[in-house]
Amino acid sequence: MKRKYISKADLLIVLHYLGYIMQGLGIVLLAPILVALIYGEYIKVSAFFIPCFISFILGTVFTKQFKNYNKLRLKHGMLISSFAWLWASLIGASIMALSLDIHFVDALFENMSAWTGSGMTFFVNVEILPKSILFLRSLEQWIGGLGIVIIFIGILIRSGTAASRLYKSEAREEKIKPNIANTLRKALEIYLIYTAAGIVLFILAGLPIFDSINLTFTSISTGGMSIKNANVGFYQNSLVYIITMVLMILGATSFSIHYKIVKTKGKSVLKDVQFQLLICLIVIASAFILVTNKMVPIEELFTIVSAITTTGANVVPPYELARWSSSSLIVLMVLMLIGGSSGSTSGGLKLIRVITVLKGMNLTVTNLVSPEGRVVSTRIGGKKINEREIKEASAYIVIFLFFMICGWIIMTLYGYDPFTALFDIVSLQCNNGLSTGIVFGGLPTPLKLTLIFLMWIGRLEIIPVLVVFRTIGGLINPKRRIKNMKKNGSIE
Repeated sequence: MKRKYISKADLLIVLHYLGYIMQGLGIVLLAPILVALIYGEYIKVSAFFIPCFISFILGTVFTKQFKNYNKLRLKHGMLISSFAWLWASLIGASIMALSLDIHFVDALFENMSAWTGSGMTFFVNVEILPKSILFLRSLEQWIGGLGIVIIFIGILIRSGTAASRLYKSEAREEKIKPNIANTLRKALEIYLIYTAAGIVLFILAGLPIFDSINLTFTSISTGGMSIKNANVGFYQNSLVYIITMVLMILGATSFSIHYKIVKTKGKSVLKDVQFQLLICLIVIASAFILVTNKMVPIEELFTIVSAITTTGANVVPPYELARWSSSSLIVLMVLMLIGGSSGSTSGGLKLIRVITVLKGMNLTVTNLVSPEGRVVSTRIGGKKINEREIKEASAYIVIFLFFMICGWIIMTLYGYDPFTALFDIVSLQCNNGLSTGIVFGGLPTPLKLTLIFLMWIGRLEIIPVLVVFRTIGGLINPKRRIKNMKKNGSIE
């Protein structure tokens, strides 16, 4: 029987592939230096160069030193994915700590929020930040939207079992092409096309080039972290609002559907059950909130689209959002919790899991009332779903809610109002960013670390992080590990 815990060889495999991602991060995060040079922020160059240099050198050492350890399994992929997101946040935090007068934990929160597309910020006035730092946050959201591991394995790692394992480690299953590497490259191509189109549209709408680039990055990635204090509401432009909503919906739609749109002339997106549910929820929520709140319809629609796509961009300030009726805020929480399509840049539970569980509930009831001996099956979009898929979706939702409740309890222990605390906890773990205003830089450090953890597990969809915990548990308690191995027949 195979070992259940991590061995030294397993750790070396993880370091080998993690090295590729560290190299990639070391190169890509140098891009804001160009912005620093354009805007005369010369003193910031070293702040970017030092952490990126360290990341690249360490990554090179790992890939070269452990190159013989390359038999990748899914558990390795999950460990690599988990550590990659942590490392990316640490590198970004190091850059901010060197550039700004900011506590490292606050910098870590800021970068984890950017990478995971959560979009919340501790900065009271982002408009005074250096342009290079603003672009860094937007770039992190753009890369994080598609996936840190996905982008770098698509560029650096050839097709094969390794690419497939790493692809699945970021909770990806959809294939645009039969070959994983080609799937990744096609997804990146689609992402780049939408990004370029968004930048052009914002420029035509009258926005400066720098604003257009950053707003596109944060919209298509469903990140929502803005370069303006008032977020998208700063522009007071309905056309900008509409373009942003279109980009958010595109980002929350599965990349496999984007690819099929060209081949079917748009028919695929109309037949996709996730997209259908996404639009239905937007329409229903808009009608409900319009009745319960007196506000400008386009601002209401923008907030709803931002919630369900888990973008978190806003045209309504947090203090005004907190004044919405409790029923409207509950609707927003439900939308944030559901999230967008699987295989997209959005967070939350994902529409397909919600559909699967609802179908499973219906199947259970149907079986109970059906005549004895009748075989009942259920389908989603013409594809038959089995009992295992229903159980997996149900189990994931239970685990997701468990961590969410734990985070909520911790928040209330610090004296925060239970309702507003729940809203912001849902927003953070679902990688959304809409807030009632209670998350700020003055939070106690343990609470900041809790929120960082929730963003991390939310983006990785929890299971890879649980694998990390199980691994650490096995490493720090070797006697128990050996005992379990003997029990399972792994060693004599």
